[in-house]
Amino acid sequence: MSKPLKIVSIAAEVAPFSKTGGLADVAKSLPKALKRLGHEIIIITPLYGQTIDVKQHNLKLIKENASVYLNSVDKIQVNFWRGYLMKNLPVYFIENKKYFSARKTIYGSSHENARFLAFDVAALKLISFLKFEADIVHCHDWHTGLIPYYLKTDFQYSDTLKKAKTIFTIHNLVFQLGHSWWEIPNKDKDYGRSRLPHQDDPRMENINFAKRAILSADIINTVSEQYREEILTKKFGQDLHRILGNRQDKLYGIINGIDYKTYNPDNDKGLFKNYNYKKIHRKKLNKEYLQKKIGLPVDREMPIIALTSRVTFQKGMDLVLEIMEPLAKLDIQIIIMGDGDKSYIAELKKYNKKYPKKIIWLSFKENQAMETLIYAGADIFLLPSHHEPCGINQLIAMRYGCIPVVRKVGGLYDTVTNYNPRTNRGTGFNFTGFDKYSLFAAIIRALETRQYKNIWRALIVRAMEESNSWEIPAKKYVALYRKALKNNE
Repeated sequence: MSKPLKIVSIAAEVAPFSKTGGLADVAKSLPKALKRLGHEIIIITPLYGQTIDVKQHNLKLIKENASVYLNSVDKIQVNFWRGYLMKNLPVYFIENKKYFSARKTIYGSSHENARFLAFDVAALKLISFLKFEADIVHCHDWHTGLIPYYLKTDFQYSDTLKKAKTIFTIHNLVFQLGHSWWEIPNKDKDYGRSRLPHQDDPRMENINFAKRAILSADIINTVSEQYREEILTKKFGQDLHRILGNRQDKLYGIINGIDYKTYNPDNDKGLFKNYNYKKIHRKKLNKEYLQKKIGLPVDREMPIIALTSRVTFQKGMDLVLEIMEPLAKLDIQIIIMGDGDKSYIAELKKYNKKYPKKIIWLSFKENQAMETLIYAGADIFLLPSHHEPCGINQLIAMRYGCIPVVRKVGGLYDTVTNYNPRTNRGTGFNFTGFDKYSLFAAIIRALETRQYKNIWRALIVRAMEESNSWEIPAKKYVALYRKALKNNE
C-alpha cells in the first residue's frame, strides 16, 4: 500500500470562510475528500479582515508579526491564524492589514498582483514556519501562480520545501492576473522568465501569474477533460495555448465533484420537504413552497426553468436575454438567481417588472440560502455557457432532480449526457451552437419531453443517481500527485 501524502492546498478563497464562486467550493471539498482517503493535508488562504469573522470561525492566532521579505527591497509583517475545516484538517490564514483587510470585497483592488504576490511568498514562509515537509503543493488558479515559479527560483534550497512538487490547477484560463490580460499592450506583456519587479513598480501589475505557473509547475491540470482539450486551441486558449501546447505532456483534465454531504435533498435543511430518487413526488411540494415564497402563482404542474449562476457573458446571459420575450409567451415560470454584470441585471429587472407572475430575478448574495430550494422546486436548469471549464451548478441541479439544459462545451460536455428518446438514455439536454435558436430549441425539447410523465420521471431518477461526488476526482488527484513525485524533472 502506498504511503499517505503530505499535501498543502493553497487558494484565494475557501468556503465557508470566503467565497465568490466555484473556486471556494473546490478548495473546501477536494481537501476534505483527500483527508477521507487518509492523506495529511493543510489549507492556506488569505484572512480577509472585513469578510472573515475570526470569532465566528473560532480562529486562533499562532504567530504574530512574522517578517516576510518579498524581495531585496520589500518587507511586510504578517500574522498567521489557524482554524479547522473538519477534524484534523487545519486551515491557515495569512493576515496583512494593507493587503487583505482594507477592502469590504475579496477582489477589486488596482494592485491585485501586489496583493497576491505577497500572499504567495507568505504562504511559502508559513509552510517553512510549520515545518510541514510537503510532498505536494497544490496551487489553485492564478492567485497562487507564482508559487511554482518561486519553488523553482528563490525557494529552491528551502529545507522544508526542497522535495515538494507543484500542481497548478486552472479553474478558468480567462483569469491570468489581477486584471484583464487582453488589455495589456504587447510591449508590456510578461513573457514569464524575467525577475519579478518590486511591489511599487508599475510593471508588477502586468506580471502574468498563470503563465509563470504553467511554465514552472511540475503538473498542470484543469477542471474537466474537455476543457483540457479546448485550452490547447486558439479559440479557448486565451493567448496561452502555445505554451500549454509545449507542456501538454504535463497537462491533465479532472472533472470537479460536489460535496454530497452539503448537497443532499434527503436531509437538506433548506428544503420544505426532503426527498430522494424514490420519493420524487415530494419535489412538487417544494415547488409550491418556492412559488409562494417568491410571489409566483402556485401551480404544481407549471414547469419552472431556473438559472443559478453568475450573470455574465461567460454563462450565456446574452442568449438568455435574446429569448426572454419568446419564453415569456410559453406556459412556464422562470427564476434567475445571480449577481454580476450590471447591464444584464438591469435587463432582468425590466423583465421581472414586465412579467412579475412569470419571470423572477433574485440576487444570489441576498438569497444564497434559497439556492437548493430553487433546484428542488424547479424542473429545468439552464446553463448555456459560452465557455465552461467545469461548472458545478449543473451537478448540484442533477443531484436535486432538476434536469439541465446546457451548451455542449467544457465540463458541461463531460457531465451532462444528451437525452435520446430512441434509447431512453441521457441526463439532460445539450445544444452546440452559441446562438439563441439552438438554446430555444433545446428548451422546447426539454419541455416537450416533460409532458411524458414516466419518461420525465426516469430522467430525474437517472440524473439523481449519477455519481458526481468528490470521491472519484480525489482519487484521480492522488494519482496525479504520485505522477508528479515520480517525474523528477
